[in-house]
Order: sequence, then structure tokens, then C-alpha cells
Amino acid sequence: MKAGSRVLGAVRALALATLMAVGSVGAAVIASTVTANAAVVSVIEVRGNARVDANTVRGNITIEPGKSFDNSDIDASIKRLFATGLFSDVQITRRGSTLVVTVDENLIINQVVFNGNKKLKDRQLEAVVQAKSLGPYNETIIEYDVEAIKEAYDRIGRGEAEVSTQVVSLPNGRVNVAFNINEGGRTKIESINFVGNQAYPNGRLKEVISTKQSNFLSFLTRKDLYDPAKLRADEEELRRFYYNRGYADFRIISSTADVDPATGNWIITFTLDEGERYQFGDIQVDSTVPGIDVERMRRLIESRSGAVYSAEKVEDSIVAMSEAAAGEGYPFADITPRGNRNFANRTIDVTYLIDQGQRAYIERIEIRGNTRTSDYVIRREFDLAEGDAYNRVLVQEAKKRLEALGYFEAVNVTTSPGTEPDRVILFVDVKDQSTGEFSIGAGYSTGGGGATAEIALSERNFLGRGQYLKIAVGGSVDTRNYTLSFTEPYFLGYRLAAGFDIGRNTDSSQEGYNTTTTYGTLRVTAPITDSLSTKLAYTYSVEEYDQDGSFFLPPSPPIQQALDQSPWTTSAISWALIYNTIDDRSLPREGIVASVETTYAGLGGDADYVSITGKASYFHTLSDSQDIIGQLAIGGGYIAPTGDNLRVFDQFYIGGETIRGFESQGIGPRDYNGDALGGTTYFNATAEVGFPLPLLPRDFGVRGAFFADAATLYGSDLDLSWATSPGDVEGIDMAWRASVGASLIWASPFGPLRFDFGFPILKEDYDKTQIFRFGTSARF
Repeated sequence: MKAGSRVLGAVRALALATLMAVGSVGAAVIASTVTANAAVVSVIEVRGNARVDANTVRGNITIEPGKSFDNSDIDASIKRLFATGLFSDVQITRRGSTLVVTVDENLIINQVVFNGNKKLKDRQLEAVVQAKSLGPYNETIIEYDVEAIKEAYDRIGRGEAEVSTQVVSLPNGRVNVAFNINEGGRTKIESINFVGNQAYPNGRLKEVISTKQSNFLSFLTRKDLYDPAKLRADEEELRRFYYNRGYADFRIISSTADVDPATGNWIITFTLDEGERYQFGDIQVDSTVPGIDVERMRRLIESRSGAVYSAEKVEDSIVAMSEAAAGEGYPFADITPRGNRNFANRTIDVTYLIDQGQRAYIERIEIRGNTRTSDYVIRREFDLAEGDAYNRVLVQEAKKRLEALGYFEAVNVTTSPGTEPDRVILFVDVKDQSTGEFSIGAGYSTGGGGATAEIALSERNFLGRGQYLKIAVGGSVDTRNYTLSFTEPYFLGYRLAAGFDIGRNTDSSQEGYNTTTTYGTLRVTAPITDSLSTKLAYTYSVEEYDQDGSFFLPPSPPIQQALDQSPWTTSAISWALIYNTIDDRSLPREGIVASVETTYAGLGGDADYVSITGKASYFHTLSDSQDIIGQLAIGGGYIAPTGDNLRVFDQFYIGGETIRGFESQGIGPRDYNGDALGGTTYFNATAEVGFPLPLLPRDFGVRGAFFADAATLYGSDLDLSWATSPGDVEGIDMAWRASVGASLIWASPFGPLRFDFGFPILKEDYDKTQIFRFGTSARF
């Protein structure tokens, strides 16, 4: 037993000794590793550099002499040196107390040139490539630049462009880089097809999207360029179109862009599932927030039971209720619509749920991507600022306003968590687009003046400040017009559109005298609501008359008196109230635009009168599928002196601009020479139906219209004591005129044009008629 115990004791002692030995070795290994990973050097030596200064290398590493470092510092230093783009290889080793940094320098680009490019200028290509003169040469960068150049040509419809590179070596590690470009032919959009659509024909849907089929004017409009991002935007436009017309289940199954092997052009196909059309059912408001006035919220709802379902109406309701809740002291109220479909009667019940949303504040708003537009131009469209309560509805409204400016190709607003749990960061990503415009307008009047033309230069985002500037020159054989207009949309930091107009007009079309008018206007427009605004303006003008003695008959006393009073000055202030809910200014389909304006002339100057005018136009789609649009318009005005009698040229004049089928100044009181004397009172009305022309592609932008006009101009505040014979003055009493006709309307690349053919069906013997008139298309 003792021998066994001794053996066992010996074994235990041997095991303990072995464990102690292993532990000693492990400790030594660990100590050695720690020493290797946490080292200190006294010198940093740079090798392999020829052009880059050694201190530049040392300044881009995290290791310093006399301070400990480990492997993570070496990795970080290597990454920082590679990130400079100056080196193709970097190695860092330690030799005793010296840290050796060995580098292989990249070649330096001496010059970047582009060969074969005509459609895109050098400066445009320089903006898309990363390779720059005196920058590092890197094959990865060059490969990226080749693709970037091809993408630039894609955006102008030249998807077949080929790009190759040529590198020429120079002394001292420098190279010249040449991009050799074969621009190829222009790739067109051969056809745009829709599959699965039953409610709306292809032509109507083509008007919804911004991508257009190629035609003989596409080289001017550039709307027939295939762009994947543009196609995604078109998908969204189609969704909004259907969602706002009752098709709540609408979906796009696919959208494809294929190249026709025979022509090399694009064929775009949208495959749709329209679904059923719904109406609004029961509309309710349910709130879990104490203090919210539910009845007031219900009155703000835009959607109405029985009306065709519209996602836009739901959005407008949410915006109105969110703003009201914030005004009542609940900025975090979250309003969510909940829809319940009734498939049997095809209705959607909507309940607006008002809950207390998560409390979050805006830490900062970060603007990205704007290369031209100033940050403050973007920030001022937000009704939110840093430190305010975050409200997703107000953020979406700001996004819509930014898109409506027309300054950007794309606007995207996203959020990211801030530095605290209740903080968010708003990222506003935009892409600037061209906002300058060169336009040529033309018109023709058979009643005087003949052909007219106007050349205009305008800039909607002047110097990236969001300001509007326009310079226009126009005229005809007998007239000359010069205009300069400027508008600051946020005057003094408020949402006030302030600006000025100055101009000079000359007219020698009248028999016996020439007229020169020089004027200046100061104006400011202030929004009251989204659809209602008010405008205040001051105008000072000087009218000069030059009698050339060529009267066939002596002018009547009112005209001669006005000519003798040359020059005539007018100092007037005007106030207007404007209501506008139309959906599209270029082609309104729904909505009302109305205004009433009163003017007082008498703040100095020679003129002394007060006038009031008003007009209103109502647009309504008569057939959504066939895109037939109806319009009703009315107008009227009255002017009265505040001193002596009115001057003849201060009275109202109307004609072909108001009632087609008549000359300018074609109706109303006249003297024995047939010269218009104007009137103190006028009324007018129009009914019109517009429609797309059959057999013509919608992409041409040509529409037709049938119209009926009526108008009257009567009354006079002139001194007519000289009129002793029955034929001296005619048309003082009220008499209605009427006309019917047809129009051809063209949204041309040179601006909107309209060709009117009017036929008077009710007129006076002394009226002056005109069947054909040619001018701009806007009539509201």
C-alpha cells in the first residue's frame, strides 16, 4: 500500500510539474504575442516614392513614432494610403525600431482628351468622368469612366455609342488618356404599347406618361429618349392616374423595353391589370387622441360618399386634418386611412384613424445632389425646420412642392435615425435639370397688324436662386414690343412672389398717328390658401402720340383730344383676388380658375378712374376615356371716372381676343370714321369642347375644339356733345354679338399655338369681322 501510494504521489507530482511547464510556455507565448501586437517604433521610413513626398505618406498613416500600435493600426494605415489614389501597392513592415512603408506609385494623368464626340461637348463629358488632369491613373477608374460616358450617351438617345481608351506613356511617370468615341446613330422609341387596358385606350394612356414615341419633331422635344429611371417614373404616373379614377386595385404587371433587331429602336410595353372601379362608401373619422375635435376633422374630408374613389382625395384629406391637428397643438398626430372594400357594390369604406404618433424631432435637413440650385431654395419649401416635430405628411407636401418647381429631374426625401432615439435626419436628394428656355411665338391677325412674332429668353431658376427672369422682343410690320420681367418667389424670406415688369410698345397701325407706350410695374402676390391668392401691383406708364398727318378724314373729337394731350401719364394701383384649382395649366381637364381685379388710377399722373374686372373658367372632363374636355367661361368689367370724363383710350376695348370671328377692337361704340371709341361696360361668355384629333398620334400634341362665343361692349363716359348727327356715334347701347367656330390647337415645340376659325352669327352693321385668327393657345 505504501509503495502504491508513493507511485501515485509521484504521478501526481509529475502531472503538476507538467501543467506548470505548459502554463509557463503559454504565458511566454501570450507575452510574446502581446509584445508583437503592441509595438513602438522611433523612425518611419518611406521607400519607393518618386513623386509623392515622404511627409505626405507619413501624414496619411495612423502610426506615430514613440506611440504604441498594433495590427489594426497597420491595416488602417494601408487603407488610408490606398484611399488617396496615389498608390497601386502599399506594404508596411517593422524592422527593429524602424517602421518601413514601401509604396508603388500610380501613374499621374497629364491630360484627358475626348475624340469623336460631337453631340456631347468636352465640358459635358468632363463632368461625368473621374479621370482628371494631374490626378492618379487607375485602370478601375478608367473602366468606370467608359461606362459613365456610355450612360451619358444613353440619356440623349444614343445607346449604341462605343467608347475605347488609349493611354500614351510620358516621362516621369505621366500618361495621357484619350477616350475615343463612336457616337453611333440616335436610338428612337419605335412604339409604346399597353396590354390589358380596357377602360382607357392606348392614346389616352400615352398622354399620361412622359416618355413619348418618336415622330418628325422629336429632335426638338427630346421626349423620345429611353431612360430606365424615366420608365419607373412613368409607372408611378400610371398608378396615380388609375388610383385617382376609382381603380384602387390597379397594378402594373410588367414594363419592358426591348430593342427591335431590325431597326435597333426601342419598343416599350406596359402590361396592366386595371381591376374594378370603386366609389367611396361610408366615410368615418376615429380618434384615440383626447382633445381632437372629431367633428371639425370630419368637415375637412375631401372624399365624399358616392363619388368615384380617388387616392388624391384621400391624400388631401390627410393633409388637411394633419395641419388642423398641428394647429390644435397635436403635431405628432398620425392620421392613417383604413379602407374596407365591398366587392358586391364596388365601394370602399374609408375610416381615418387619428392616433398619437411617435414623438420625433428633426435633427437636421441634409440637401444632396444639387449642383446648381442653392440649398436655401430647397429648404424654404419645407414648412419644417431643424428642431421641429417630425410630420411625414408635411414632408410629403414639401416633396410635392419641390417637384412642382420644375427645377429638378428627380426629388427623393428619406429619413435616417439621428443621434438620439427621438431624432431623425431628413435627406433630400435632388437632381438639377435645365431650366432655361428659348421660345419663338407667332400669330396672325387679318384685321390689322398681319403676322406677329416674339422671341423670348426665360430662366426659371436664375443663378440657382429660384428666381424667374424673362426677356422678350416681338412685333409685326407695324408694332414693336420689348419686355423685361423678374420675379423673386420668396420676397424677404416669406412666401411672397414679388417682381417687376418694364417694357416699351410702339404701334403705327392706326391711321394718322403712332403710339409709343413705356411702362413699369411693381407687383407682389401672396398665397392665402393652396388655391387662393391675392395680388397687389403699381403701374406707371407714359403714352406718347405722334401725329403724322395722314388722316383720310379728320379724327373725331375724343380721339383728337387724346392725341393733343400727349404725353399722357397713368399712375395706378390694382388689387386682385385669384382662385385656381386647375390640374394642368398647359391642358386643364378639371378645375376652376377665376379672378376679380379692381384698379384705381389717380395716384398722380393724368388718368383719373376706377375699374373692376372679373373672369372665370370652369373645366370638366366630359369623357375620360376619349379625353373630351368641356369649358365654360364668363367675364365682365366696368370703368368709371373719379374726376372729369374718361379719356377715349382709357375705356374698355374687346374683339377677337374675347369673341372670335371679330377683329381686335371689332365690337362696341364707333365714330363716323369707323374708329373704335371703347365702352364702359362689357360682358362675355364662352362654351367650348376640346378633343384629340382622330387619325393623328397623340404624341403630336394636336387637338381640335368647337366653340361658341358671346360678348357685348357698351356705354361711354366721353364728352359726346359734338355728336349731332345719327351716324356720328354708333353702338352706345347694349347689343349682344355671338359667333361659333372650330379651333386647331397644337402644343408645338415652339410654344402652344391656336388656329381659330370663327363665324359671326349675331353682329351689328358697324362691327368689323375676322374669320381666321392665329395666336397662343391659352384662353383662361
